[in-house]
Amino acid sequence: MSLPEPEREAEAAAAIGFDLSECVREPIHRLGMIQSHGTLLAVEADTGTVDTAALNTLSLLGIAAEELVGGPITRVLSPEHWAEALQVCAQHDAAGLVLPVSVDVAGAPRMLDVTAHRQGPLVVLEYESRAVAAPHFPHFYQAVRRALTRLRSSTTAVECCQAAAREIRALTGFDRVVAYRFDGENGPGEVVAEDVTEGREPWLGLWFPASDIPPQARRLYRDNWIRVIADVDDTSVGLHPPLRAGSDLPLDLSNSVLRTVSGFHLEYLRNIDVKSSMSVSVLREGELWGLIACHGYAAVTIPPEMRAACEFFGVAFSLQLAVIEEREQAEALTASRERLGRIISRVTSELEDSLLAGDDALRDLLHADGAVLCRGGHSTISGMSVPPALLEALRVRAAGPAPGTVWSTDRLSEEPDAPDDLAEDGPAGVLMVTLSGSGDYLAWFREARPTACQWATDPSRPVQVGPRGERLTPRGSGAVFRAVVHGQCLPWTPTDRATAQELWRTLTGVVLRHEAELAALNERLRISNSDLDSFAHVVAHDLKEPLRGISNAATFVLEDAGAELDATTVRRMHTMRRLAGRMDDLLDSLLHFARLGRGGLHRTRVPLDRVLDSALDVAGERLAEAHVRVVRHDLPEVYADENRLYEVLVNLLVNAAKYASDRDDRTVEVLVAMLRPPAGGPPQQTVVVRDNGIGIPADQQREVFELFRRLHGQGERGGGTGVGLAIVRRIVERHGGELWLDSAPGRGTAFFFTLGQEGG
Repeated sequence: MSLPEPEREAEAAAAIGFDLSECVREPIHRLGMIQSHGTLLAVEADTGTVDTAALNTLSLLGIAAEELVGGPITRVLSPEHWAEALQVCAQHDAAGLVLPVSVDVAGAPRMLDVTAHRQGPLVVLEYESRAVAAPHFPHFYQAVRRALTRLRSSTTAVECCQAAAREIRALTGFDRVVAYRFDGENGPGEVVAEDVTEGREPWLGLWFPASDIPPQARRLYRDNWIRVIADVDDTSVGLHPPLRAGSDLPLDLSNSVLRTVSGFHLEYLRNIDVKSSMSVSVLREGELWGLIACHGYAAVTIPPEMRAACEFFGVAFSLQLAVIEEREQAEALTASRERLGRIISRVTSELEDSLLAGDDALRDLLHADGAVLCRGGHSTISGMSVPPALLEALRVRAAGPAPGTVWSTDRLSEEPDAPDDLAEDGPAGVLMVTLSGSGDYLAWFREARPTACQWATDPSRPVQVGPRGERLTPRGSGAVFRAVVHGQCLPWTPTDRATAQELWRTLTGVVLRHEAELAALNERLRISNSDLDSFAHVVAHDLKEPLRGISNAATFVLEDAGAELDATTVRRMHTMRRLAGRMDDLLDSLLHFARLGRGGLHRTRVPLDRVLDSALDVAGERLAEAHVRVVRHDLPEVYADENRLYEVLVNLLVNAAKYASDRDDRTVEVLVAMLRPPAGGPPQQTVVVRDNGIGIPADQQREVFELFRRLHGQGERGGGTGVGLAIVRRIVERHGGELWLDSAPGRGTAFFFTLGQEGG
């Protein structure tokens, strides 16, 4: 027997050594051939002119292909049926139409089934001899209805798959029906359920290499619910013309029910003693979840009614499987919500500190070995060590999808963007949920978990020597290959992905709530600042004006009538003038303190030596009067607002002059050191102003920074309003720094302050 053209090509490939990549590259939707138990016509939808015809139209329709091409379709299809085919095919995503028709062949009517579908500008009509009369359709309907009733009684995904295998076999009569689940979009497949004729080797639990079903075949399974091979030894029929005018490509048969399949696949089926087959796709959210694969050990022609019944069953099975998986996922998600609630209850606007709070709660949420939160390019890691290159690769990946998108892999090393420095004890899998469009994300990591699998063939050697040379030849039951899979983590489940997305939704709500609270707080702050501005205006104008009037009035009384007043009255008038002046000074200090928080800082790198020189222009005279010597060390540049830093130094230097001790060697020194602030964190550049004055008792050290707080009487130690150190603290805090002191009576006082981070 001569081999069909696809088989001859496969045989030729074996003669020169099998190239597995040929399977991946093969354009299986454009092989240009159909199975011989039917025939095909492609018709221009606009004109009704036959564009392409199968070479066997003479035997089935009574007219040769060469004669049909270029002529009207109404020669082999009634105008009424052609109009019906056009009407149905014009509908978007319409299912293929099956018409029972009668065609006059050599003067005798022949009953045929015509399946119609749209392919671009063409309507593809596929004719098959009617093997089962139309009145038998109720039989299929009742059988499918009973099968679906049994399917709905399944409570788990495995039970559902087993019921589907059993019902499809009962419906079709195939010798073996398996439910086959893919491990990922391009991964291998596992037989999760099976119903098989007694005496045949069981396949349940076996894994098949990913190369058995290459990517282009998976795409066709995703786009077509059903695919049938009536006879693996069928001599396929070519098309006329073999290439379409203007494209130099065969007719696209992606949605054809008669499309022949790859010669490599036919060889594969022959090597496992399969004569006929049918595959029903199982979809989950539009993606290929797996297949219901049917194998027969004799040639079988499946009529359109049977195909329609199995296609309907496949749709219903996919929906039922989705319902079961969603229910299982919901139950698992409910169980994880308690852990999720504990995490959410402690979340604040400081996500890094509250979400990864030094315990395992976030990792345990997804049974992970590590977790990372990446925000603003900064990553906070919990658990296992993660290479920086991987963190950056995830940041780049997270910058594309919409926030809330979940991506996962349990074979990280196989990802095209995986870094080269992945250690054996490092992450083997990752699940990531995007937090923003700028590359922020939350991710969990798992270590590798070696897994034992039983393969129907050696997964590292899918090509074996078969009866016709090197082929995709699965081994028999006596050669089941057991292998341990390395470099793969425990697979991420739909529940893991749902939990991650639930956490994202909750975090989004928390962040939005915090943003709303912050907006409300900012609004209250804006109002407070506005009130403060109004108050400052009142202080500057309305309150100071009466004070000046009181002071002036006392002055005029003393000048005009001082000689006539008694000593007590004169003393009281002087006290009135002094208190008015004191109040004026206090108002000026309060106004200055209030305005410190209003203006923005102009921060640059400035030489501290220059700022100190400017401060000494003001404080130097006070220090000289108090006989305090200034000791300066090598002073570097600092990152600060020069005018505000000048105020800090003036206040601290004047303070050193006011509170100098009664000793001969009175000093105040200014230096910069790397010190760790009291609030913690790494050492920072710290400015130190240290004197050897009278010092401050421990119980009064917190009070010195309070507004209008003086530790001595009004006339003692040079007087003042008690606002100087409060101003110093406010300026330092505006810089994002910290201010603290170290002092003891008789030992002097050292003031320390940082100025925040550069660029902050």
